[in-house]
Amino acid sequence: QAQLVESGGGLVQAGGSLSLSCAASRRTFSSFVMGWFRQAPGKEREFVAAIRLIGASTYYADSVKGRFSISRDNAKNTVDLQMNSLRPEDTAVYYCAADLKWNGSGWYNAYGHWGQGTQVTVSS
Repeated sequence: QAQLVESGGGLVQAGGSLSLSCAASRRTFSSFVMGWFRQAPGKEREFVAAIRLIGASTYYADSVKGRFSISRDNAKNTVDLQMNSLRPEDTAVYYCAADLKWNGSGWYNAYGHWGQGTQVTVSS
């Protein structure tokens, strides 16, 4: 059973920064690709960022490129998301995910392993 625990959400003004962290069990962290998704009220869950275990290549949604940065600490089994220049449209519940796969057009959560989510609210 995958175990993912997010932390670090909160309320911030537009233009501000927040850092999210995801703590994973060792077994879960061995996943080749981990990442973050988000879901705003009334909208579908969407991909935000992903990172590979080997080589640490990163991938971002167009809407967050240049503002968000994903990283992983293989010694601590954590995946972090640094969010800068936040906008009101970034407001959502952010979910950590493991076992991401590429389907040719986007990243998806292959086995449905999600954390409980952490709320990020950006005020204008």
